[in-house]
Formats: sequence, C-alpha cells, structure tokens
Amino acid sequence: MRVLLMGANGYLGRFVAERLLADPAVQLTALGRGDDADVRFDLATGSPGALTRFLDAVHPGVVINCAGATRGGARELTRHNTVAAATVCEALRRSGCGARLVQIGCGAEYGPSQPGSSTAEDAVPRPGGPYGVSKLAATELVLGSGLDAVVLRVFSPAGPGTPAGSPLGRLAEAMRRAMQSGDGELKLAGLGIQRDFVDVRDVARAVHAASLSAAQGVINIGSGRAVRLRDAAGILARVAGYGGALHELDGPPGPLRGALGHPRAEADHTSPAAFPYPDGCGSWQQADVRTARDRLGWRPRINLEESLADIWMEAACRI
Repeated sequence: MRVLLMGANGYLGRFVAERLLADPAVQLTALGRGDDADVRFDLATGSPGALTRFLDAVHPGVVINCAGATRGGARELTRHNTVAAATVCEALRRSGCGARLVQIGCGAEYGPSQPGSSTAEDAVPRPGGPYGVSKLAATELVLGSGLDAVVLRVFSPAGPGTPAGSPLGRLAEAMRRAMQSGDGELKLAGLGIQRDFVDVRDVARAVHAASLSAAQGVINIGSGRAVRLRDAAGILARVAGYGGALHELDGPPGPLRGALGHPRAEADHTSPAAFPYPDGCGSWQQADVRTARDRLGWRPRINLEESLADIWMEAACRI
C-alpha cells in the first residue's frame, strides 16, 4: 500500500510515520515543509495543480494529512489548517489516483461541552476559538469533497514529544525548574480544567487503522475519560519524584499570571504558574469513543501515567 503522509515532521506526524514504517506492507512517502521530507511542499502556499501532478506521479492509495498549526493568529491558523485542507481536497479531486484521505481533526472543533458529558460525533460543533474554527472548516471541506475520506477528531494528545509550550509540557518544565532550584513548593493556577488525554502512540495506531478501513465521516479519538489538570500534576509529581508541595490557586489566571495559553516569561516559582488551555473548550471535555471501537476496532492502550512519565523523561533531560 502506497501512503503519502503530509506533516510527517509534526508532533502527531512523527509517530504516524513511525507506525507506518513498522508495517512491511506500507510504502511511505513523506511530504512536508522541512528539509528531511521526501518531498518539500507547503500546503498553505502551494498550488493544488502542483500537488495534483505529484499525486499522479506517486499514485498513493492513501493520503494522510497531519499537517497544520495549533498556535498563531486567525490568519495563520486559517492558512495552515483550512487552506491546506482545501489544497489537499482539490488536488485529490483533480488527480486520477483515487486515494483515500485520512484527515486529522481535533476535539476543539466541538467547543465547550456540559461537564460530566461525553461528546459524540453527532454533537453540533461550536468551536470557542480560531483554532477550533479553522479545524472545523477543514473538516467541513473534507466531508463535502465527495472523496473517500475520514476525519479523526483527536482530543488532547500526550506522551513523548509533547511540545514544551503545551500545558502538560509547561507543567513538566515548571516542575523540573522547581526541582533543579530546590524549591519546596510549586504554585499552579488553572488546574481545574478537565481534558481527555490520549497518548500520541495510540493516535498513530488509530490513523493506521483508519487508513486500512472503509470508515467515512467523523470519528473521535480519545481516552473516553476526562482528567483534571490538578490530577495530572499529582501524577507527574509522583513519577518525577518531586517531594515538594503543589499549591493550586483558585480562579482563572489573571493578567499578572500570564496570558491565556502562553508560558510565563520568567522562572519564578514563588508566583503562580498558569496552565490553561487556549483551545476554547471551556472547563470540560470528554470524548465518546464508541465509534472508533466499532468502526476501526481501536481502543486506547497507554494510560496517562505512562504518557506523563515519558513527558517527564524528556523534560528532565532538558538543560
């Protein structure tokens, strides 16, 4: 099976590539903006015609789109998420390869949900920020393209390779600095938020399964369980061997505690560190993952403690 993977150098794409390369039945070609891609192409600025010619030359059976951006302004997010998906869809429609498309979506497309509820694929999307809006627009383009396509709505990925600027990455970095400086307490804000964390390696397994399946439409990929960030912080402290006290500060982060979704500029452990999510999903998000089980035969295998242990191992090695 010939597979064209777009965004192979990104957080999710690296693990998808690793999973596909382990399958001897897959012949993988990586397309991306980096020098180490098999083919350099920027989906946000490249023309559908150029991509069509490449598709006709390679003739893949499956195209996986992991490319995109999670941070930036509305214009940047629209270019890298929505315009990029439009380029892929247009090129596939023009091409004679007849490839199946696996598009990586995100849980932020749903927006805020009722605490205690599980969000299924038939929920009406109401994204609460430009990232979710840009990804939802990409999903709608894919679903309306007429292609053989499936969109995997990935909730909150975690595990090895977690970006240092993400909430869990910044939590690990704050703990590393506290341990390095011998601080006996770590003050954290914004830990009341609950998210559905799924290990990035389980996400890669889901992408692999979707590539081989005939499933179409939207499929949620998550653990099916919401976890408070304060509980994740406690697990991280345990795996890190941090013996200090974790003090949670109530209420949303104020202007003096760092802007929403951005790391603090200074390493001051006596002041609160904020770890809110900039995804526009409010205080709660939990995926209903029954469709993934029924249509892909997929279930998450890696628990949050293992994911956090891998995040900590990378943070601890950072100088």
